[in-house]
Amino acid sequence: MTHGVRGQRPQLGSALPFDPIEKAAQTWSERIGPNTAMAAVTNVMRVQQILQATVDEALKPHGLTFARYEALVLLSFSKRGSLPMRLMGERLQLHPTSITNIVDRLEADGLAKRLPHPSDRRTTLVELTDAGAERLQAATAAVTDAEFGWVGLDDSELSELSRLLTKVRKAVGDFS
Repeated sequence: MTHGVRGQRPQLGSALPFDPIEKAAQTWSERIGPNTAMAAVTNVMRVQQILQATVDEALKPHGLTFARYEALVLLSFSKRGSLPMRLMGERLQLHPTSITNIVDRLEADGLAKRLPHPSDRRTTLVELTDAGAERLQAATAAVTDAEFGWVGLDDSELSELSRLLTKVRKAVGDFS
């Protein structure tokens, strides 16, 4: 990571001569009332679109979605080289059906494989394959080169943003 402000990225649409979120917030204030929460959520939603588009563009050549990329990263972080599917779902905060679909796709692409748990027949482990590790390395280079879509903020600003968003997630019970 750089310590300066991240570089400019190509625009995801044609640039408007004004900030439409600021305009909407002004109108909201005039017609409805306080606009702070509305402006913040609208900005977060728009930035999410920008980040998603950038990450999707970086991962597409590697045949991955962000969900499958996250699963590969999680598997690569495991000490034993494999994780129970249930634990993957918990860590990725996904419904069991979603994690099953992700693992199905990773397995079909040869990037991960299911294994029986050595001591618990009810548990299925998922293991990163060599092909999965190679794909993960290439995909990680792509998303880090794209800076995950973050432009215009330096490292301290990104840290502060993460701190603030983590505060919201904790307040709603995302974790204790």
